[in-house]
Amino acid sequence: MKKIDSIIRPSKIEDVKEKLNNIGVTGMTVSQVLGYGMQKGHKQVYRGNEYNVNLLPKVMISIIVADDMVDKAVDSIIEGARTGEIGDGKIFIYNVEEAIRIRTGEKGQEAL
Repeated sequence: MKKIDSIIRPSKIEDVKEKLNNIGVTGMTVSQVLGYGMQKGHKQVYRGNEYNVNLLPKVMISIIVADDMVDKAVDSIIEGARTGEIGDGKIFIYNVEEAIRIRTGEKGQEAL
């Protein structure tokens, strides 16, 4: 099993959720996060003063998938999140040793 963390634009969350649902990914954890990469933030004017905003709002989606679903999931995330502009985000993939459903005690892929 693999854990896939995707950091994307907040405006793209519904598109990514729909793409993942279409390939059978039914569970995910979504967090609002702040960060920056190549985008480096932007400037805002508040009451006539200019401020640098270094940390931009992003959304992090975490999913756990079977090893054979990783490529489909990554392709779906890219398809749903890509705008072609700087700041589209990043995807990170980790190994997962075990998953356990607390309610039933199911383990492994059955717990997903």
